[in-house]
Amino acid sequence: MQRGSGDEMEYAVSLMTLADVDDVVEIEKQSFPIPWSRAAFVDELTRNERALYIVIREESGTMVGYGGMWLVCDEAHVTNIAVRSDRRRRGVGTAIMIGLMGLAQSKGANRMTLEVRVSNRSAQELYARLGFRSAGVRPRYYMDNREDALIMWLDGISGALGELCGRQDADAQ
Repeated sequence: MQRGSGDEMEYAVSLMTLADVDDVVEIEKQSFPIPWSRAAFVDELTRNERALYIVIREESGTMVGYGGMWLVCDEAHVTNIAVRSDRRRRGVGTAIMIGLMGLAQSKGANRMTLEVRVSNRSAQELYARLGFRSAGVRPRYYMDNREDALIMWLDGISGALGELCGRQDADAQ
């Protein structure tokens, strides 16, 4: 387990295990109109060799979010990220993304990509603060309302993490 920093407090970051899936499914249901099933998460953890998932906990041990990605060659593709509804806007999303970026880098990934709803400006702003840039649109990507997805890429995960650490060090002084 490692410590991750959000905008306002510290969180514990660990790899997702089967014991975490029930809590993850509850967060998933709070977050998405078409949530992944329990079976989908179990399958990701037990059968998908490219999948890596993390969970974020407060000091009390309460799970407050999770994120996942697939590693393909030197690229990481974020599959999902979600924060408990009563813990949003508290730096949990930042902690999840920094945790995923660090894990991807440790596994040899140099680049990271994700899709985000074109209407989700706050998520787009978070990703931009972390170094992601817009690279295109996937038309009618989301099944619930056929909304377009903005494709975002981060080239140079290690450089982005270094910049983030430098900013956090400067903020602490």
